[in-house]
Amino acid sequence: MGNINQLELQNLREIIGSHQNMATKYDFYSNQCQDPQIKQLFKQSSQDAQTTVTNFINSLK
Repeated sequence: MGNINQLELQNLREIIGSHQNMATKYDFYSNQCQDPQIKQLFKQSSQDAQTTVTNFINSLK
């Protein structure tokens, strides 16, 4: 990957941070749910957000 400017770096940090935040919140929500289907939905959403973060970071290496 070529060099990126400061604005691009700032945008990447914001995107990655947002997905990490989503993963954390969805995991929290899943732990608060009583309904098994909703609990699973939030748990899967948390895993998907974390996978996106991991894939994004790996693609930048």
